Amino acid sequence: MSETDILDPENKGEELETDWPLELSGDDLRRMVDGAMERIVAHLESLPQQPMSYTSGGEELARSLREKQLPETATPFTDLLATVFDQGLQKTYNTPSPGYLAYIPGGGLLHAAVADLVANAINRYVGVWIAAPGLVELEANVLRWFCQMVGYPEGSLGVLTSGGSLANFTAIVTARRNRLEDYFLRGTLYCSDQVHHSVTKAAMLAGFPVGNIREVPSDGSQRIQIEALRSRIDGDRQAGMEPFLVVGSAGTVNTGAVDDFETLADVARERGLWLHVDGAYGGFFALTERGQQIMHGLESADSITLDPHKGLFLPYGTGCLLVRDKETLRKAHHLEADYMPEMQQAPDLVDFCELSPELSRDFRGLRVWLPLKMHGFSVFREALDEKLDLAAWACEELRSIEHMEIVAEPQLSILAFRLVPPDLDAAAIDELNQELLRRINDRQRVFLTATHLEGRFVIRICVLSFRTHLDRMRQALEDIREAVGEVLAD
Repeated sequence: MSETDILDPENKGEELETDWPLELSGDDLRRMVDGAMERIVAHLESLPQQPMSYTSGGEELARSLREKQLPETATPFTDLLATVFDQGLQKTYNTPSPGYLAYIPGGGLLHAAVADLVANAINRYVGVWIAAPGLVELEANVLRWFCQMVGYPEGSLGVLTSGGSLANFTAIVTARRNRLEDYFLRGTLYCSDQVHHSVTKAAMLAGFPVGNIREVPSDGSQRIQIEALRSRIDGDRQAGMEPFLVVGSAGTVNTGAVDDFETLADVARERGLWLHVDGAYGGFFALTERGQQIMHGLESADSITLDPHKGLFLPYGTGCLLVRDKETLRKAHHLEADYMPEMQQAPDLVDFCELSPELSRDFRGLRVWLPLKMHGFSVFREALDEKLDLAAWACEELRSIEHMEIVAEPQLSILAFRLVPPDLDAAAIDELNQELLRRINDRQRVFLTATHLEGRFVIRICVLSFRTHLDRMRQALEDIREAVGEVLAD
C-alpha cells in the first residue's frame, strides 16, 4: 500500500507513490494534519456539552481495544483517528471541560499543542547546549522567568520535567547529595500529614526506608505544625539519625493549604535542613498579589516544585523544579562520559543533562515558552485571579445553604465542605455526603471529588481550568442545591 492509500484509502487525492513510506511529503503531512484538525475542532467545539465523567463499561472498552499480535500491515489514517476519537476517548473523565472541578484540573492550552507539533517536527536535541544552543536558551528563559516569579536570586535555575512527581524526586536526590554522605540511610525527611503522596514515593525511590519519612501533624487549617516539627527533628538527632530535609506545601491536594514558609525556613536554617516546597498545585498563584501574600517566604526555599500543567493550564506532562542555587543541582547530577561533549562552564549557559536524571528528553520548553510569549504573564495572572475569585464566591454560596459546613476555607482555589444535618451520627453523615456527591455528579454538568479530613468524608471543589468561569460555577451551585434538597427529602 502506498503512503497515499494509507492517508486516503479511497484514493481521491493526487496519486503519490514513494519507495520510502516513512518519509512524508509536504502534501501528505498537510493531509494528515488537516484530517486530525477536523476531528480535534469538532471535539473541542462540543466540549462544554460533553458529559463530565462516564466510566461505566470501561473494562469492556479496554478489552475490545486489546491487540495481541504485531500490526504487520498498514491501517488507513482515517480509521486510526476513528479509533482514538470514537472509541479511545469514550469512558473517560472529561478533564479539559469547564465543569471539571475535581482533583487538580489540567487545562491543555491549545497553543501548547501547536508548540508540540513544531517541537516534534523540528526534532532537535536539547539535552546538551552545543546541540541546539538557541533552543536551549529559549527553554532556559522559561526557567529564569519562573525563578523571578518566586523571588529567587541570580544563580538560580532548574529544569522542566514530566510533572511534579519527577520534580519532587529530583529535589530529594539533590538535597540528599547536598546534605548527606554517601551512606545516607540514617537520613530523615519531614513533611505534614497533608503532603502529596508523590513526596513519600520520591523519598522511597531515592533510597530512603519508608520509616525514615516523618509525618508531622497539621493544624486546624491543614498547615504543618511547627513546634511538632521542631520536636521530631530534635528527637531524631538525639537518637543518632540525620535530619536533612523538610517539605512544605504551596497548596495541598486535599484543601489547597499553604504552609508558613517563613517559619519553615527559620527551622530549616536553625537545624541545617534543606527546605523543599511542593508547589505543584499552588505555586503559580505567586503571580498574583494575593498569592504572594499567602506564600510569603517562598523565596527562602532551597527548591520548589511547580506544575505548569496545572497553574499555567498547559497539557499534562509539563512539570518543573526550581533550585535556589543551580550549582547544587549540577553537583547532584554531574557525571562524565568519553562520548559526551564538554559541558558548559559559562555560568550563564546550561546543559540540561547536568541538572536532571534525563539525558534524552523532548523539547518541552517550547510548549511553555510559546503561550507565555504570545500573551504575556499578565493574561495568566488575570486568569489565576479569576480562579481565586470563583473559589471565594463558591464558598460564600455554599455557606448560605442550610446545614452546610465549610470544612476548609479556600486559601487558594480549593475548598472542602459537607452537609451536616442535625441528629445524625458520624457514619450517617459520611453516607449522606457520599450520596450527595453522587447526585451532584450524576447531573453531568460538573464533576467533584471527595477526600477524608480527620476521618470525615468531605467534598472538594477545585477551580483551576482556563475554561471555567462564573457561568459554570453557577451551574455547580445549582446542582449542589438541588442535590441537597433531594438527599434531605429522602
